Amino acid sequence: MKKLLKVALVAICILSTGSFARAQVKIGYIAVDQVLQLMPETKTIRTQIDAYSKQFQDQIDRLKKESDDKIAAYQKGQATMTDAARIAAQGDINDVQRRTEEYRNTAEQSVQAKVQELIKPVNDKIRAAITAVAKEKGYTYVLNTSSPDGAEILVVMPETDDLMNAVKAKLGLTGGAPAAAAK
Repeated sequence: MKKLLKVALVAICILSTGSFARAQVKIGYIAVDQVLQLMPETKTIRTQIDAYSKQFQDQIDRLKKESDDKIAAYQKGQATMTDAARIAAQGDINDVQRRTEEYRNTAEQSVQAKVQELIKPVNDKIRAAITAVAKEKGYTYVLNTSSPDGAEILVVMPETDDLMNAVKAKLGLTGGAPAAAAK
């Protein structure tokens, strides 16, 4: 997002300083997330990530069950426990809950790292196709209209500068959501 903003600001500066007359600037746009969803590799990556994260979820479920069992045993025997036994049981419960939270955080980081590892070659392939299309069509800048929160990044965008169909053709992709015609 910051990169996109920087590119847009640079493009605006170039246009407003008068250097536009010396060097023609052509700006295109594409929704990279839509291209990513159309890539056949994405389904395989999703399957791999689901299997990978399930391993972590199974361990988290075991730790949660261990915690629930300790809590139930503590509540059942609390009235008859000595102070030392009560403190020890509370310590055990806190320890399992702490381990569960630490494991959950580690698991999330591992899954995110795995996603980045698996998606990088696909993103590189998409970037190469976008770069090739931009070069073929004479675009100086190509903006990504995909936004994580779904907000529109560009408000005014001529359909002739949408590179979606050209990039899909370059990648050999068909189908998916209709996009505006490429120039």
